[in-house]
Amino acid sequence: MVNLSPTELERYRRQIMLPGFGKEAQQRLKSATVLVTGVGGLGGTAALYLAVAGVGRLILVRGGELRLDDMNRQILMSDDWVGKPRVFKAKERLADINPDVEVEAIFDYVTPDNVDFLVQSADVALDCAHNFTERDLLNAACVRWRKPMVEAAMDGMEAYLTTIIPGVTPCLSCLFPEKPEWDRRGFGVLGAVSGTLACLTALEAIKLITGCSQPLLSQLLTMDLHQMNFAKRRSYRDRNCPVCGTHSHHSPQPQQLSRVLVNSQ
Repeated sequence: MVNLSPTELERYRRQIMLPGFGKEAQQRLKSATVLVTGVGGLGGTAALYLAVAGVGRLILVRGGELRLDDMNRQILMSDDWVGKPRVFKAKERLADINPDVEVEAIFDYVTPDNVDFLVQSADVALDCAHNFTERDLLNAACVRWRKPMVEAAMDGMEAYLTTIIPGVTPCLSCLFPEKPEWDRRGFGVLGAVSGTLACLTALEAIKLITGCSQPLLSQLLTMDLHQMNFAKRRSYRDRNCPVCGTHSHHSPQPQQLSRVLVNSQ
C-alpha cells in the first residue's frame, strides 16, 4: 500500500474522518488510475472531484477544441482558452488544484486503435463521451479487459447513471441494444444538470476504488431534473448480448475481476 505524505494526510483529513473510510481508503485512491473519456461538462467536472478526492492518476481523453457555447458548464475551462484543445486546459487546471495528482492529457477521441491501450492503462473507466460510438468502444474494451466502468449520460434535463462490472452486471449493450436519441451534439443543457450527474459519477468511482459504500451494481439510476424525480431501475444481463453474453468471444467470467473490484468487495 502506498504511503501518504503529511501534506496529503492534511489535504484529505476531512474525508479520512468519515466512518468506514479512513486512511486505507485514501491509500487506495492514491494507488488508483482512472480513465475519463469526454472531458466536458460531465467528464471534466467528474475529473475535478476525483482529483480533489486524491485519485493518484487521471487519464483524460478528448479531442476537439473548446467552443464558447461550452462555457456554461465546463468548469475547468477559461474564456481565453476558446478555440484551443480543452483537454490540455483541463490538465493544467487539475494540476493547479491538486499538484499531488498525476494527470495525463490525450488529445484524441476514443477509437478502435487506442481503446484497448487506454483501458489497460486504468483501474476504472468513466464513460462520459458525447456519442455512443465512443461509448460502445469503451464498453467492449472494458468487458474484454475486465475493467469496471461507470456509465453516465444526459440529455437536456434527463440523465442516467450505472456502474458496470464485466461478468457481474449488465454491460452497456445489454442496457441499450438500441441506442437512445441522445447520440448527438448540440443538445440543450444547463451546467447545473451536468454538474449534478458528474458529482454522482465521481462518487461511484470513489466507491469502487475504496470499497466505501455500495455502488450502483445492476441498477440504473434515472433522473428527471425537471421534477427532481430520481428512480432506481433493476437491470439484467442479456445472456445473448453480443458483447458480454454467454457466447461472446470475450465474455468475462465473474471470478476474473479487476483488482479494484476485489478491493471493493
